[in-house]
Amino acid sequence: MTEGAGMAAARPASVRSAPAAAPRPRVALAARLRGVPPPMLFVTGAISQYAGAACAVLLFKSVDAAGVAWLRVLAAAAVLLAWRRPWKIAWSRQRFALAAAFGIVIAAMNVTFYLSIARIPLGTAVAIEFIGPVAVAAVGSRTLRDVGALGIAAGGIALLADVRLSGSPAGVGFALAAGALWSAYIVLGHRVASATELRQHDGLAAAMAVGALAFAPFVGPIAGPAFESPGLLIACLAVGVFSSVVPYGLEQIAMRRLPRPRFALLLALLPATAALMGGIVLGQVPRPGEAAGIALVVLATALGSHAD
Repeated sequence: MTEGAGMAAARPASVRSAPAAAPRPRVALAARLRGVPPPMLFVTGAISQYAGAACAVLLFKSVDAAGVAWLRVLAAAAVLLAWRRPWKIAWSRQRFALAAAFGIVIAAMNVTFYLSIARIPLGTAVAIEFIGPVAVAAVGSRTLRDVGALGIAAGGIALLADVRLSGSPAGVGFALAAGALWSAYIVLGHRVASATELRQHDGLAAAMAVGALAFAPFVGPIAGPAFESPGLLIACLAVGVFSSVVPYGLEQIAMRRLPRPRFALLLALLPATAALMGGIVLGQVPRPGEAAGIALVVLATALGSHAD
């Protein structure tokens, strides 16, 4: 990463009588997090993401789920654009096309996921959605350990996704769609995070902006009620910060340090975190079978993320 402020050299201490006045070099956020293990980054991001998602469910009574999802993307775009200012770097047509595709996938994934958790429990929706990352890991796995980890993860997902299609087929369908988009998110996200010609998070900032603009004509009007109440609008935008800015930012840092299959397996932490947040915020307590599924998914994560 190349951060102008973070790369500033320390000035010589020309005034010995006032050492406290010597400026201290600023350290880029990603540099500070470089020594943090990827699993810890995921835990922090996952807690933020699904605490935000659980709070979003509480807002669905006032604003349609798709509208809250769009406001989530809009808030993330505003924060990231103000922070990164990606227009200051040179964008080739290929770079921008990659960021645009990434942004549209992110926006679509958010909308389908929120439409799902409006109909089925948060932990269950994430478990079904997790089919996407498992598929990515299966395609990229090359060792017996990875295959074993995927098998254990599949068993855990089967226990977690104890859903009757007759109960809410639409909810299941939206979760499956979100899972497919999640697969694309992993693939495109790695390409954006690995683009050395871009400063870290610039691609994410541009992607969020494109996603918000692309969905504005279709979903923006649905978010109308939020703009009629300042308190409601602030709550929706806060969901965007905690559900998108924090987790996606941490994931972009981790993606540069992990191969795609390993990253996909680490995402197995998310169903457990979603179930936990659903229980704390929404009172959606997992049943014994679901708790066993969570344990299996966590075990698969430990196996898949073990260093070679």
